[in-house]
Amino acid sequence: MSEEILVNITPQETRVAVVENGVLQEVYIERVRKRGLVGNIYKGKVCRVLPGMQAAFIEIGLERAAFLHASDIFSPNSAILNEVDPKQNEAPPIQELVSEGQELLVQVIKDPLGTKGARLTTHLTIPARFLVAMPMTDHIGVSQKIESEEERERLKSLVDKLRVDNPKGGYIIRTAADQVQEKDLSADIQFLNRIWEAIHERATEVGPRQIVHEDLPLSMRAVRDIVGTDVEKIRIDSKEHFQKINKFVTKFIPELASGIEYYSGPRPLFDLYSVEDEIQKSLQPKVQLKSGGHLVIDQTEAMTTVDVNTGAFVGHRNLEETIFKTNLEATQAIARQIRLRNLGGIIIVDFIDMLDEDHKSQVLRSLERSLEKDHAKTTVSEVSALGLVQMTRKRTRESLEHVLCEPCPVCSGRGMVKTPETVVFEIFREILREARQFDAQKFLILASQSVVDLMIDEESGSVAELEAFIGRPIRFQVENQYSQELFDVVLM
Repeated sequence: MSEEILVNITPQETRVAVVENGVLQEVYIERVRKRGLVGNIYKGKVCRVLPGMQAAFIEIGLERAAFLHASDIFSPNSAILNEVDPKQNEAPPIQELVSEGQELLVQVIKDPLGTKGARLTTHLTIPARFLVAMPMTDHIGVSQKIESEEERERLKSLVDKLRVDNPKGGYIIRTAADQVQEKDLSADIQFLNRIWEAIHERATEVGPRQIVHEDLPLSMRAVRDIVGTDVEKIRIDSKEHFQKINKFVTKFIPELASGIEYYSGPRPLFDLYSVEDEIQKSLQPKVQLKSGGHLVIDQTEAMTTVDVNTGAFVGHRNLEETIFKTNLEATQAIARQIRLRNLGGIIIVDFIDMLDEDHKSQVLRSLERSLEKDHAKTTVSEVSALGLVQMTRKRTRESLEHVLCEPCPVCSGRGMVKTPETVVFEIFREILREARQFDAQKFLILASQSVVDLMIDEESGSVAELEAFIGRPIRFQVENQYSQELFDVVLM
């Protein structure tokens, strides 16, 4: 399996695409105004303790107070890495752990989602390439994806030997550490120790509701966390960021340096790999299968449902065989769509009803195998009496639809439309695309009032930068009949 990482960077946003064998599998988007908070460490202040919920609300300087559950507060008896059953090790009452007005170091483990504030923990963790440091504990854990018991023991003994300078610090050994040498683990431990010292020093200097440590930007996190042994190339379309990432990789992940390329081709990088088309398709509820069948994916606040249909596929032998083949094909498509759309929480899959128990078992195993490549933790249940497969997927950030779209004002939130910000960035990309292809004197943008307002107000600086870059003026005209998603770029 060949894998490529594509990094598209503009002043307003960074987009990272994971492409396996020419097919888009995952997309990560980070906008300058809405950077993800997961991994950031803050000095928080307890504003409210709720004994009935065994939780507290913590002010960390965001619009909404963040949520801290008692089970996420560090204590010596805390269950770690799911190696101890949390039910057998219940946390003390929340009022014994924190009090109103108290200051404490907290880390974001879930971004604010919808109307919910960020989710916090006091189990601080600092990730590096091969290890995740846990300064609050002395435990050493190993990723479950490293299956060899001999390799697990080798890595644990190496880390235990290397942490002599930090005997109280614990570590999680990441999947990427499989078969690595002692010098690589030692470099990670030294790097993590330096970061923890800087965090500890800054925590004594800043006041409450202030950030203490900010995680790397998306482009560098992608190289640190996503890139595995299967990755052949990392293509970056920004020279400035290519140099930064190359410097970062040369220092911390030298084995990847030869695979990093600066892309300077005439076609946009995401167009070259049809990523833009796939992103547009992922915002639609219907997903076509090659056989003629299709999926219907419906996201709600409570859960996501996936319905499998035979559609135009009529098979060649009998009904049971047709259903079985459609369900088998659907398992791979479902796993890909879950990753691509970043669906999280409870997911219910309604496969076409099967009578053969062996067919049910094969479909379930196929779904589990297809989900093995997912970086997020997933749990899949058996086929229920109603023929449904229930699964959960760990959610740490908004789904792709929620990042790119907003509730439709016309249908009172029953559907979704792209935000003005998303449309503006699409317009910018279209102008760049047409400026390379055609020798126009200037560009006239026809769009809805909300989109034009955003471009001439908040994004006026970006428009000026774009005009300077292409060397041609850009004008705007409001079209009251245009919906928020509709626009035209007129060459003049």
